[in-house]
Amino acid sequence: MNQKQLVATRTNKMHNKKSAYFSKMKKIAHGKILDIINLTESTYILRLEKPDLEFRAGQYLVLNIPGENVAREYSIYSPEDAPYLDLLIKEVTDGKISKELKYLKIGTKLEISGPFGFFVLRDNRLSAKNHFTFIATGTGISPFHSMILSNPELDFEVIHGVKYLNEAYGAADYPAGSYTVCTSREAGGDFNGRLTNYLIGKGVRKDSVYYICGNSAMVNEVAGFLEKMEISPENIRTEVFF
Repeated sequence: MNQKQLVATRTNKMHNKKSAYFSKMKKIAHGKILDIINLTESTYILRLEKPDLEFRAGQYLVLNIPGENVAREYSIYSPEDAPYLDLLIKEVTDGKISKELKYLKIGTKLEISGPFGFFVLRDNRLSAKNHFTFIATGTGISPFHSMILSNPELDFEVIHGVKYLNEAYGAADYPAGSYTVCTSREAGGDFNGRLTNYLIGKGVRKDSVYYICGNSAMVNEVAGFLEKMEISPENIRTEVFF
């Protein structure tokens, strides 16, 4: 099985696991909106009070507006020890929830279920002090932001592909030299062009553990490239956002 097929298989398995979660999911908490922080015209941080729950960086929550019958999954953007929950959300053209959440009043209570998901840093990798390479497009940076801020001693680099420089969400939160932004539609980033072109030109670290999150085309392309570069499938973790 090649890496593209492996990614598709993992994606299907994760979808099945998510479906199983949702079929028996209970509303575990109600959290008030503490703040809505606009980053761009279409992207914002939804800050919620933190109910009595523990999560692993990389996991996601399911939000529902009371009275609505539509739930949506959002990866947690804030670190594990933060006294609040931050979710990085981009308004989607046909996305009912992403649009409505942005205009709710501070203090509005939302239904929160979770946390869910297995896209986390493995304990054995952390104890071995492995190097990590986090590769993301757009809001796919969210789980990595949580992972990095939750593990300040982490040895890592971030490669973030966006269209415009103002979409380099949280860039100032990373140590100097650890974050590379690739801008595809304007100059001004660390690399002008597609993330995959940057990665191909840069080459790969054979001793790194790779986490990839974002749109399916990028995830499949990068995973396939890493396979060609003889990175073991055990050292490639993927999560498809859209």
